[in-house]
Amino acid sequence: MARIVVIGANGSIGSAVVAEAASRGHEVTAVVRDPDRYRGEAAFVERADVLDPADVARVAVGRDVLVSAVGGGNGPGHLALIEPAARSLVEGLRALGDGAPRLVAVGGAGSLETASGVRVWDTPGLPEPLLQIMHAHGAALDYYRTVSDIRWTVLSPPAEIGPGERTGRYRTGLEQLLTDAEGNSRISVPDYAVALVDEVEQPEHIGERFTCCAL
Repeated sequence: MARIVVIGANGSIGSAVVAEAASRGHEVTAVVRDPDRYRGEAAFVERADVLDPADVARVAVGRDVLVSAVGGGNGPGHLALIEPAARSLVEGLRALGDGAPRLVAVGGAGSLETASGVRVWDTPGLPEPLLQIMHAHGAALDYYRTVSDIRWTVLSPPAEIGPGERTGRYRTGLEQLLTDAEGNSRISVPDYAVALVDEVEQPEHIGERFTCCAL
């Protein structure tokens, strides 16, 4: 059993991670804006500001893994939150020294390669709000890649992630956008949560980004 804290536990991905981890018997703490309104499956609930390193340290102390599933809503919201949150998370965990938990962060698909030197965000015609979301996650990943004293992992989804069934089946890769046999780059939110909690239980990507896709 791992002691896991999930920041952003009320979002679609965060709530799926909480449910998946709890179903496997892990001790899960949900960090949300309003604990009084939380109705998820976490054993414990706390309030914290992801942009406050002291708050990050407070909710992370004594845990084994911190999962960041924060999102900024629209494009400007992501630009204002995602990369600054990465810096705050690292600063907060650094304050805990050698006892800091691992950090597993939900990433974006925009920086994945579709061909040599070509990334998803280079696709012609993408709307500006979507590009802002992609580049916000890309900036956070660039920052994480400068960090060597915190055990971090970023899990990027494929091109599409949304509602669907939990199959428990997926495949993983590193820098290339993955597709299934029909050429679709998609995964359900529950299966993304499976991939993330599998990484929590059996770390294979410390200090790097990886991605997943439905089979």
